[in-house]
Amino acid sequence: MTPPPGTPWPLFALELLSALFIFVVGSAVLAIAVLAVVDLTQRRDAVRRNYPVLGRLRGVLEHLGRFFRHYVAALDREELPFNRAERRWVYRAAAGERPVAAFGSTRDLRPAGTVYFVNAPFPAPEAEPREPSAVTVGAHCARPYRTAGIFHVSAMSYGALSRPAVLALSHGAHMAGCWLNTGEGGLAPAHLDGGCDLVFQIGTAKFGVRDADGRLDPEALRRVAARERVRMIEIKLAQGAKPGKGGILPAGKVTPEVAGIRGIPVHTASISPNRHPEISSEDDLLDMLNHIREVTGKPVGFKAVLGAWGWLDSLFEAINRRGADSAPDFITIDSADGGSGAAPASLMDYMGLPLRESLPLVINKLGEYGLRARIRVIASGRLVTPGDVAWALCVGADFINSARGFMLALGCIQAMQCNRNTCPTGITTHNPRLQKGLNPADKAVRVKQYVENMRHSVGVIAHSCGVHEPRQLRRFHARMVTENGQSKPLDEIYGPDVE
Repeated sequence: MTPPPGTPWPLFALELLSALFIFVVGSAVLAIAVLAVVDLTQRRDAVRRNYPVLGRLRGVLEHLGRFFRHYVAALDREELPFNRAERRWVYRAAAGERPVAAFGSTRDLRPAGTVYFVNAPFPAPEAEPREPSAVTVGAHCARPYRTAGIFHVSAMSYGALSRPAVLALSHGAHMAGCWLNTGEGGLAPAHLDGGCDLVFQIGTAKFGVRDADGRLDPEALRRVAARERVRMIEIKLAQGAKPGKGGILPAGKVTPEVAGIRGIPVHTASISPNRHPEISSEDDLLDMLNHIREVTGKPVGFKAVLGAWGWLDSLFEAINRRGADSAPDFITIDSADGGSGAAPASLMDYMGLPLRESLPLVINKLGEYGLRARIRVIASGRLVTPGDVAWALCVGADFINSARGFMLALGCIQAMQCNRNTCPTGITTHNPRLQKGLNPADKAVRVKQYVENMRHSVGVIAHSCGVHEPRQLRRFHARMVTENGQSKPLDEIYGPDVE
């Protein structure tokens, strides 16, 4: 563009800027006028009707506040589900740093329920804690599973997570020597890509191992179990985010690939039944466990959220009546603390027992029926820091699963948009534009480093307690603050250790 003859460039540029300014201001005024008319004439929102245009700021600020509270308003240890101190520990561990602090802890040791550990006067003499000892799951099976790992990737289905996220978890789990639970969405190529050990989960919809009528297909199950990396099979009865409700994958996340793996229509919401229709009793559960074990030859267990617990007596009585070989090889205890899946808020907020109550209850029940040595226990539900993991080991868990801890390791910023296909970090979205920010190779290293730092940090706690490695932790190594402000050892609160 050139100025008219006789018009100097500075004057011409000024005229152009003036015209542009008038256009922008005029457009803004017109847009505000249109919004004002819309707000004044609509009848659904009283604030916008009474305060046209300005009333819209309320929704914008409310939405943005969810993000800025993380960094501006909230104190280090007051947020839920994970406060800034917890997130910072995971971020630093995943970055490969050995998290250290200065000038004292910001953790308040006074509230009832606070757990801390009892240091020994003469700690174990070696400079570094030993690696955790190996544990066998399913010694009675044709193909038992043996692992030394204590900290593993919990169930998150392909579809709920993006392909780059699952690739990162698969490769990272392989490098770290931990397992990856597939979640209920079936076995995807991304699960196998990294070569890690896998726990194949059978949800209530039986994705990946069901026939045309939605029933368990033994041949499909046999094909899945034939994969060397599939080490164990888990029947999902319930998950912590939504006890009594099946899996929920919104239609926007059911891509052609996800639909093909699950065997469902594309772009149609995937809503799993709230229970396995063929499991109506404790005996039915044992029948299915044993059927799957016979078909696969691999360890089989189930995942449950404890609410009512009288059924545990019936289950363990049935096992003792049938014989120890009929028992599940493991039980995964999820809890009201869980929450990686999309769920009705009424269930997420109010349903199920927290892990602090349910885990010791299950361990004690197993001891009461003489089944503790037969059945391994996996603790799951909001366990993302060394103190959480060490507490679960003290109570009696054999393994710890974490879902959101690994999401944080992948870069999750707790944006609370997991179910909307708009995750800004690419972890729970199938939007290619958002996924491109998640580099699987880089994030796999973060997964590995998170596991390694967790293992080391729990080992440091164990070492300070006077034992050589994490699996030697017992209930008397930890104390809990009670209502009167005084602490008691866990073996007084929960009862003695169950071996």
